[in-house]
Amino acid sequence: MTDLKNDRLLRAYLRQPTDRTPVWMMRQAGRYLPEYRKLRAEAGSFMGLATQPELACEVTLQPLERYPLDGAILFSDILTVPDAMGLGLRFETGEGPRFDRPVRDEAAVAGLPSIEPEEQLGYVMDAVRLIRRELDGRVPLIGFSGSPWTVATYMVEGGSSRTFPIIKRMAYERPDLLHRLLDHLTTATVAYLNAQVAAGAQAIMVFDTWGSVLTPAVYRAFSLAYLQRIVNEVTREADGRRVPVVLFTKGAGPLLDVMSTTGCDALGVDWTTDLADARVFTQDRVALQGNLDPSVLLAGPAVIREEVARVLESYGRGPGHVFNLGHGITPEVDPDHAGAMIEAVVELSPAYHAGD
Repeated sequence: MTDLKNDRLLRAYLRQPTDRTPVWMMRQAGRYLPEYRKLRAEAGSFMGLATQPELACEVTLQPLERYPLDGAILFSDILTVPDAMGLGLRFETGEGPRFDRPVRDEAAVAGLPSIEPEEQLGYVMDAVRLIRRELDGRVPLIGFSGSPWTVATYMVEGGSSRTFPIIKRMAYERPDLLHRLLDHLTTATVAYLNAQVAAGAQAIMVFDTWGSVLTPAVYRAFSLAYLQRIVNEVTREADGRRVPVVLFTKGAGPLLDVMSTTGCDALGVDWTTDLADARVFTQDRVALQGNLDPSVLLAGPAVIREEVARVLESYGRGPGHVFNLGHGITPEVDPDHAGAMIEAVVELSPAYHAGD
């Protein structure tokens, strides 16, 4: 594999000194970019893009042509694993993902097939290999998956939900059944992430979008326990380098404390927790990624610069900060505003690393 020309991101994930704070954006390859919208229109659908390695590669690289980002993230979706299990995934305009065959009873859980990533999800691995080749060591490539709990919410509810009534009832009335589903999903997710690393992913992120809808005790049982398994079982070294593992539970707050004890390398932090508080919760056991409110990018460049400065000040001095949004960039953001954020990080962050 090609040597990395910019390893700032990987070093920050491992809490090693860097010359400045590295920066990338969740959903950086996406709907706010006109070039993305053009390519999606040509592909016909989101999954039409994601399942064609050449197009997924092109979309992954689009933001790097615009901005001095320190990482690329694979263009894919957190629901590729259940899709590969034959649940009939489709995307409804304005409604998000839907599954034709939700998983809600003993027979449905028992009938879920095992996954061989290079077979059912070979298009993802082909995309990873192609992206690595095209990056040519420019920046590292981040692979990812959804967390077992978050993916299970879509599988059980049959799509997006605001209150999660079916899976929450299952958690309380049939915890045994939900644990069987989560165990199966975790096995598949570990295999999927390990296949991404084998194909060339240089860091791994696990998105637990819906973990915070649970009480702390239920979160530990049904989300954290399976995140812990992923941390324990995923490949942590490739090409002679550590492969950092980043966990992100949206809205985690004080749960960042227990998350930081899993052995992961970094935690994503959304905008509802100050990074100064997150450092207290985690006691500098892990790197922190975040956490500008994506809505700030709707404001003008001067405001964006002020808010970037506030986030940098909140984390403070020293290594272990990866600048990012607190969640994904939204479609209505002006690409120039994203550029203003990145420019501010590049200009303002070296002061926090002087002498490191």
